[in-house]
Amino acid sequence: MFKKLSAAVLLLFVAQAIGSTASSMAASPDSGTMTKYRVYQNDRALREFATDKQAIAYAKGFEYSHVEAITGREWVWDNWPRYKIYQGGTSSLKWEYRTYNEATAAAKQMKNVHIRDLQSPGWIYQSYPKYQLYQGDKTNANWGFTTLDAAKKAAASWTNAHVMDLSSNSWIWDNMSDATVKKLRNGNAIYTIKVDKVQVDGTKTYAFLYDAIKAAASIPNSTVVNTVSGLVVHSNEPTYDVQQSGKTIKSFVALQPALNYAKYFGNSEVKHNGTTWWTSIPYLAVYQGDKKLKSFFTRSSAVAYAKAYSNSFVINADGRKLWSNTKSLVYMAWNGSSNTQTILNQTAKTQGLSIDSPSWFELANANGTITDLSDPTVVSTLESQNIKVMPLVSNDFDKQMTTAFLANSTAQQQFISTLITKLATLGVYGVNIDFEEIAGTDRDEYTAFVAALSKAAHAKGLKVSIDLPRGDVSWDHLTAYDHAALSQAVDTIIIMAYDEHWSGSSTAGSVASLPWVEKGVQQFLTYGVPRSKLMLGIPFYVREWKVDGSGNLVSNRAVLMSDIPKLVADTNAVGVTDPAAPGQTKYKYVKDGFTYVFWAENASTVQARINLAKKYDLAGVAAWRLGYETTDLWTMMLRLKQG
Repeated sequence: MFKKLSAAVLLLFVAQAIGSTASSMAASPDSGTMTKYRVYQNDRALREFATDKQAIAYAKGFEYSHVEAITGREWVWDNWPRYKIYQGGTSSLKWEYRTYNEATAAAKQMKNVHIRDLQSPGWIYQSYPKYQLYQGDKTNANWGFTTLDAAKKAAASWTNAHVMDLSSNSWIWDNMSDATVKKLRNGNAIYTIKVDKVQVDGTKTYAFLYDAIKAAASIPNSTVVNTVSGLVVHSNEPTYDVQQSGKTIKSFVALQPALNYAKYFGNSEVKHNGTTWWTSIPYLAVYQGDKKLKSFFTRSSAVAYAKAYSNSFVINADGRKLWSNTKSLVYMAWNGSSNTQTILNQTAKTQGLSIDSPSWFELANANGTITDLSDPTVVSTLESQNIKVMPLVSNDFDKQMTTAFLANSTAQQQFISTLITKLATLGVYGVNIDFEEIAGTDRDEYTAFVAALSKAAHAKGLKVSIDLPRGDVSWDHLTAYDHAALSQAVDTIIIMAYDEHWSGSSTAGSVASLPWVEKGVQQFLTYGVPRSKLMLGIPFYVREWKVDGSGNLVSNRAVLMSDIPKLVADTNAVGVTDPAAPGQTKYKYVKDGFTYVFWAENASTVQARINLAKKYDLAGVAAWRLGYETTDLWTMMLRLKQG
C-alpha cells in the first residue's frame, strides 16, 4: 500500500487509478465477468474461465486435464483415459484411450498385448499366444499363436516342427513322421535336464527333444539345455508369481494358470520377471501425505473420498497425481476501494484469489465512531465464487486521533462491539486491521486493543489479520508494533514488504528489492511469528524517480504495474540489470533535460516474491492492490499457488 502518502493524496490517486482501470475494463469482452470454472492438468491449476464451454475448449489442449466449478470443486469435464494397452508389463502414454473402440482398434495392430479397463480389475482384451511353434529347438516371439490351427498353418511348409501348449507347457503336436522320430532318437544325445544349472541326478542326456521335455515334466523347476549351443530350449521354472498385497502366494510356469488362480483373490497381481502383467488392484488410490488411505476404480469415488481429508491427493498406478487438496498458498488482495462495482470488476480479473479485502471500515474519531461503507452484495457474490471476504479497517493513518482513541477504553469497547456485530451480520470471513502511523509510545495500548478486538472476533468465529510494515530490527522495538505479542493475538500477520524506497525517500530505488524483502521475512520469523501465520505483502506498483542534471531528486510518482509496458514503449526506456536489486530490471530514460528511473514490477518479479513465500513456507501472499496488475498476471499466480 502507498502507506506514506497523505490520506488526501492517496484518495486522489486511487480515484484516478480506478477511473483508468474502469476504462480499460470497459474495453474488455469479459468486463465484470467473474470466473466460475478452473482448468487443471493433473492436479495443477492452469487457468480460470467465466463459462464451462470456454474452460473445456482450453482444457482440450492438454492431456490429463479436467474442469471443475470453482465453488465446491464440482467436476464438470475431463479427458482422462479409461482404457490402456499393455504389452506384458509395460505401457506408454501413446497407448491410452478414451473409448474401448479406439483401444481395440490400436491393439489389433499390435502383438502380445492386453487392454485394461482402468475402472475394473483384470483385462477386457488380450492377444497373448496360447501356442508356440518350434522348428527343432528354435523359436522366436513371432511364432506365438492364439489358436492351434493358426500354429499348424504356419508350420505347413516346415519339417521337424512342433507346437507347445503354453498353458500346460506340453508338446501337443508335430509334423514328424515315425521315420524322422526314429532318426532323431538315434542321433547325438545333446539335451540334458538341469535344475539350478546342474544336471539332475538319475537323468540322462537325450537325442530327441520330445523325450527330454517329457522327462523334465515331472521335475519341478527344471530346464532342458542344448549342450552344444548352451541354450535353454525348454523351462519348467515358475516365472509368473501371483501376489496378494505384495506377498507371493503361488508361482506358475505359464501365464494362463497364474491368471486363473489370481482371479480368486482380492488385491492380487500376476508378476512376470518383476513387472505386473495382470492386477485386480484398483488403478486409483487416495493418499494423505505418505499414507495410503484407500484404492478406487473410478475417479468419482476417489475424488469424493479424498475431499473428506485435508492434504490428500488422488494418484494412479503409474504414479501420476490427478487431483489434490494439498496445502496451497493463500492469495489475498486489497481493493483500495469501497465501491461495490470497482470491487467486483477487480476480483473478476483474478484467478485463484483466496481472500479479498475491501476498504469498508475506518475509525472516524477518538470516541470510537466507525465509518461503515460495507455492502453485503459483495460478500454473497464473492463467496459464491469461493473468495472469502476480509474487510479492511483502518485508523485513517491519524496518529493524534489514534493516541487519544487508545487511551479511551470506552471508545475501544464501542468500536469493537460495533465492528464485530457488523462483521457477523455481513457473514464475512474476518477482518484485516490496518492501523498505521501509530506513536511508538502507544505500543502496549495498541497491543491490548488488537488482543481485545481479536478475542471478540474469535468469539464470533471470525479470523483476524493485521498489516505490519517491514521495518528493521534496529528500530522495530521503538515502534508501536510488538510482533511477538501481536502474533499471539491474531490469526495472520501480513508483512508489508514494500516502500523500501517511498515518496519521502532521499534516494531513488526499488519499491521492494528482493534481498530487502527476504531479509524482512527472516526478521519477522526471528521475532517468533509462526510461518503458518505469516503472509508476504507484494506490490503491484513501482515508483518512478525524476532526477536533475546534478543527480538530485526532483520528484517521484507511483506507476501501476499495468502501465509499465506502455511507459517503456512511449519513452524508449532502456532496461539494465542492477546488482543492488537482483531479479529486477532498472529502466532509465531522458526527457526535457531530466533523467527518469524506475525498477520494474512484472510477472517475473511477482513470481520471485511468491517463490520467497514458498521458500520460507509462509501462509501466502497479499497484494497491494487489485486493479494495478497486468491482465495475464493471475494465470501465472494460479499455477504457482499449490505446493
